[in-house]
Amino acid sequence: MNITRPSTRRIGIFSSITLCAALLGGNLTAQAHDTNDAASTARLTSAQRTVIREATWRFKDVDTAIAADYMPTDTCAALPGVGAMGYHFVNPLLSSDARIDPTQPEILLYIKDENGRFKLAGVEWFKADADQDLSTDSDRPTLFGHPFDGPMLGHEPGMPAHFDLHVWVYLNNPAGELSAWNPKVTCPAP
Repeated sequence: MNITRPSTRRIGIFSSITLCAALLGGNLTAQAHDTNDAASTARLTSAQRTVIREATWRFKDVDTAIAADYMPTDTCAALPGVGAMGYHFVNPLLSSDARIDPTQPEILLYIKDENGRFKLAGVEWFKADADQDLSTDSDRPTLFGHPFDGPMLGHEPGMPAHFDLHVWVYLNNPAGELSAWNPKVTCPAP
């Protein structure tokens, strides 16, 4: 279903939780993640991929994601010449805790199909950096043994330094299954 209706649940730049206040808003197009080169060759096992897909399959229906408190953004995140991430649907409660659960990604990544409907492309795990010091990474989380990217500066004012990990389980990423940017994803012209 295409989301075009106004809603108190729809947000452009996140509100109510400082952590989510600007998670992946418009300026992301001008700033690259601190990506880990290992992400281009890192792969999940078939069993790990199955765990993620079984936990997120229901979110192929974007209305189900919204009902589960994933809040849509109006911005498609892109890095010209590198690729895009698409539209981020963020769950503020999951994003504000320090827990990393492979069955509960903090963020769902959507692209729009040729009819303007949202299509689930991947998922992302997010964790704020505990000490907010980019020179330390003792609290770097891992998922299935894969280290998160970061710590990196927030992409918008008010967003903390953080770690994140993208997993493209519904759309192939030629840059790597765990790479942040997907060259197959494009965003509409502003």
